[in-house]
Amino acid sequence: MIRIFGLISHSRYRKFNSLQIEGSDILRNLPDSNVLFISNHQTYFADVAAMFHVFNASLKGRDDSIKNVGYIWHPKLNIYFVAAGETMKSGLLPKLFAYAGSVSIDRTWRSDGKDVKRQVKNSDISNIGKAIKDGWVITFPQGTTTPFKPIRRGTAHIIKTCKPVVVPIVIDGFRRSFDKKGLSIKKRNVLQSMVIKEPLDIDYENEDIADIVTKIEFAIEQHPSFLKVLSPKDAKDYMLQEEELNKKREFWSS
Repeated sequence: MIRIFGLISHSRYRKFNSLQIEGSDILRNLPDSNVLFISNHQTYFADVAAMFHVFNASLKGRDDSIKNVGYIWHPKLNIYFVAAGETMKSGLLPKLFAYAGSVSIDRTWRSDGKDVKRQVKNSDISNIGKAIKDGWVITFPQGTTTPFKPIRRGTAHIIKTCKPVVVPIVIDGFRRSFDKKGLSIKKRNVLQSMVIKEPLDIDYENEDIADIVTKIEFAIEQHPSFLKVLSPKDAKDYMLQEEELNKKREFWSS
């Protein structure tokens, strides 16, 4: 199934839109298991599919490239991704994606498009821990495709409990090139990018949850370089404006 999806999706990052990759050599120095990738989130499925391509291409010796599809025939199979259970049950294709490596969870703050408040399921935490112990796990700490949203503390709890190697990834361009689900190409000739960063330096024993959340926030959030010269208030106003614009773009594109 992973090979089939790999062959089908490859052209989306090579033919219709290009994918610029940085830091893929970092992947080859990681252990085979106990690795947690944290990333910002732009679509439901295109982000994860791109990571599968980049991970496997790098492990087969490609440097910042997925040009040749040969790596797809012998993929790394112990790669998992954390996703909302309701998303993975929303159709036949998502259900097939779930078989390819989803660790489905019940979100504690959102359900069926509405804000909710519910307890964390211990079984969800346990399943994520099992996946981390077995291989590489991809998670999106903001828990949504909307930019500039706060980091969910649950990711920090998992990091403190499981003590994995934490590798940040920053992506861009996927929201412009794909629809929200990441299944349909919305626009062609878009430059998509993926930057893989060095693992975070985390003191699992002494750092508290708030410290880890802060590290995650700075590691994966996209802040335009000119924000550094703005006052905190002006930078915050800019990000709020961008969030509103992105909501409008998603509304009109749908």
